Parts: sequence; structure tokens; C-alpha cells
Amino acid sequence: MQIKSATEKLLKGDISGVVSEVKSTIKRSLTLIGLIIVTVAASIGSGLFVLPSFAAAVMGPGIWLAFLLAGLVFLPGTLSKSELASAMPENGGAYLYLERSFGPLIGTISGLGLWASFLLKSAFALIGFSAYMYAVTNYFDIETNSTFIIMSALALITILNILGIKKVKAFQTPILALTTILILAICAIQLFDANFDFSRPIDGAFDVSKNDPILLAEAAALVFVAYAGIYKAGALGGEIKDPDKNLPYGMLISLLLITLLYVVVTFIMMGAIDGEWWLTAEGQPREDPIFAFVDAVASTEIGIAMALLAFLTMISGALSGLLAASRFLFAMAKDCLLPDSLSETNKRFGTPQWSIIITGVAMGVCILTLPVKDVAKLASGFQIMVIVALNACVIVLRRDNPKHDWYKPTFKSPLFPFIQIFGIVAGSILVYLMGTKALIGAVAALILGLSTYKIYGEKNYQHARKNLDSESE
Repeated sequence: MQIKSATEKLLKGDISGVVSEVKSTIKRSLTLIGLIIVTVAASIGSGLFVLPSFAAAVMGPGIWLAFLLAGLVFLPGTLSKSELASAMPENGGAYLYLERSFGPLIGTISGLGLWASFLLKSAFALIGFSAYMYAVTNYFDIETNSTFIIMSALALITILNILGIKKVKAFQTPILALTTILILAICAIQLFDANFDFSRPIDGAFDVSKNDPILLAEAAALVFVAYAGIYKAGALGGEIKDPDKNLPYGMLISLLLITLLYVVVTFIMMGAIDGEWWLTAEGQPREDPIFAFVDAVASTEIGIAMALLAFLTMISGALSGLLAASRFLFAMAKDCLLPDSLSETNKRFGTPQWSIIITGVAMGVCILTLPVKDVAKLASGFQIMVIVALNACVIVLRRDNPKHDWYKPTFKSPLFPFIQIFGIVAGSILVYLMGTKALIGAVAALILGLSTYKIYGEKNYQHARKNLDSESE
């Protein structure tokens, strides 16, 4: 491996690319079907198992329209990311695109934003995990403490990440497949039930849209994080066979399938059961809506089986989410934007232990200090900000500028730049409608990224760049 080549990749944030060069074993073997499976599997989790009740608490039984709107707003970002990925078909994903488009300052801000987004999504998955586990333990009359369960699970996945145990994820896809098939089968049966009320979700959606459209937009913003798994496709750019074609098609097909799943399942859930079943006795959104739904329309025993599958899925999702989040700190440290200690790997297991530990601690702080709904809001807020930034990337890189001569995407987003402008405007509106806490989170991310770069990253990044230039002479 050439030292200069590796250093250039590190400065661009392509840490996975360096690993690929070192190992010389990673081949482009992921097909279109494989990519769709991986992307859909990465998306289904808290978005299906937890978020429906939180969205219903905002706008009632019409939440299927909120999921549809979120999917439509996500579409410009998917098209933009497809274009960016076709120009940079390497491992790295959104951080790589943003750093190469806007430079190290924006790279720092976006990297920390992506880190926060992934850890918040994982924290939310652990909250959902504890709710479904409680349903199981309550059924068997076992006393548990939800906080203890969550923190124990967090400690476990942190240790597993340090140990570098990767095979756990191999169980996620079959479990997700079984869970999805079971949910869809139960939903299909409900359509033939005499008590199923088609008018309830339809009237609920259009009454809110007509009387208070802001509630619809707020619910859509809340569930936006349910589509975050689409990022997985871009992050695997270096492993996809025929990426020029399979990468954009894989992302778009995955978005379509995920949107259809959310819309169909939530529509049937709301049509099958009357009343505000998604709320607890205290009037708070249930954190186990799928269990409540299956328990009501099928049986408690089937509901418990579903709960078992759900908490296995979400702890697996939290495990991989912590892995992904910690790699942003690792990559930024390799880019000299964060302290070197965050790029240090465990001598025995080869994992970035300090990045993993800090991410795990941050997840714990979020779980212990933030209300559940705020965790979901902030996770969605950061995801929306990234989508807005990716749309801006395409607009910037498409400009006639000698600095962008390297940008030659094989897939170009249709309706440019209108689709990107729509994504930027719609995303900004959704963040605004999420309320002051989401805006505070966005401002905090900007301040944190800017201060981190000015205090540490700027000097060290420039120093690394000078060393690279001197080596190339």
C-alpha cells in the first residue's frame, strides 16, 4: 500500500477505504438485491416498533400520512446521495461527501452531527428495547427496572463493540424478516375483519391536514429518523457490485419499500383498533405499540412472541448503531480534527476503544437526562440537517468550478436543482416545526462543531495537510 495514497484517504475521511487497502480482501460483491436487504434491515427498528405511538400522540390515527410525507421529504436527499455516491463509490458515506464538498470546518460540524444522530437513534432503540422486554417480563410476572435494563444493555453493547464481535448482526436480518412477515400477516388478516374501519385512518389524516396541517408536519418531522437506514447504502459504496447502477437503484427501491411498509402497517394498525390505544393510562405514548396492536387483534401469546423478536431486533440495531456512531469519531481523529486518542485501537481486538466508550457514555447521558420524545426529536432533527446538507452538496459540486473537476457522477439527480431546493426548504421547515428543542439542538451542534474545529481541528488539520504536501514534492 502506498503511504501517500493512504494519507490522502485519511484526510478525506475515507477510513474504510484505507482498511480496504490494508487488507486487500474487500471485493465488490454486494448485489442489488443484497444492497436492498441490508438497507431495509438497517431501517426497520424503532421506526416501526416505537415511533407510531409518538406520532399518533401528535396527530391521532392519520399517522400513515405523516410517514408518507416524511418519505417524500427524504426523496430529494436520497436522489442527492445517490448522485454523490456514484461520484464517490467508496466506503465513508455522508461524512466523506460533506468534507470533500465543503472542507474540514463543515466536515467537523457534519461529522459531529452524524455522530449525535446515530447515537441518539441507538439510544431510542434501547428505550424501545426495554419497553418490549418489560412486556415479556411482565407477562411472566418478573419484576424489572427499565432504567437498569437499558443501562445494562448499553454496557453490554459497548463491551461487544470493543471486543469486535460482528457476528451478532448476522442474526438481525432473519429476525427482521420473520418479524416483518408476521406483522404483515397479522395486518392482512385485519383487512378481512368485520370490525376494521377504513374511514378512521383516512378521516384522521385528512381532518388534521385540513384543520391543523402543522400537526401533520410535526408528526412527519418526528418520524423522519425512521428512514435513517438509507444511509447504510452510501456507507457501503466500496463493497457494491456495479455501483454506478446498483447504488442509486438500491437506495431508491429501498426508500419505496420502507415507505410502503410504514404506510401500510400504520394504516392498518389505526383502522383495526378503536380509541387512543397508543397511549398509556397516564396519557403518555406507549413505547411498545406493536405489542399493544398484536395483543389487541391477535392474542397475548402472539404479542409476546412479537415482543421477543422486537427487542432482539432493537438491541441488534443499537449494537450496530453504536458501532457506526463511534466510527465518525474515529474517522475525524484520523483526519486530525479530533484528538489522536480517539483513533487509537485496542491492541488485542483492533477496535477504536475510546471512540466506542465515549459514544456509549454519551448515549447513557442522553437516556438518563432527556425525555423519550426529545431523544426521538433530536435524532430526527440531526437526520434532517444531514439530508439538507447533502442536497446542498450536489448544488455546490454541480457548479462550473475548476475545483470540482473531479466530480463526475455516473448517476445524476433528475429535476436538478429544483428537487434539491425542495429538499432544503422542506427539511428546514420540518426542523423549525419540531419546536425550540430541535432548534436548540441544531444550534448546539453548530457551536460544538465550530468550537471543536477552531480549538483543535484547524491547526492540526493544516499541519497534516502540510506534511502531505511536503511528502508529495
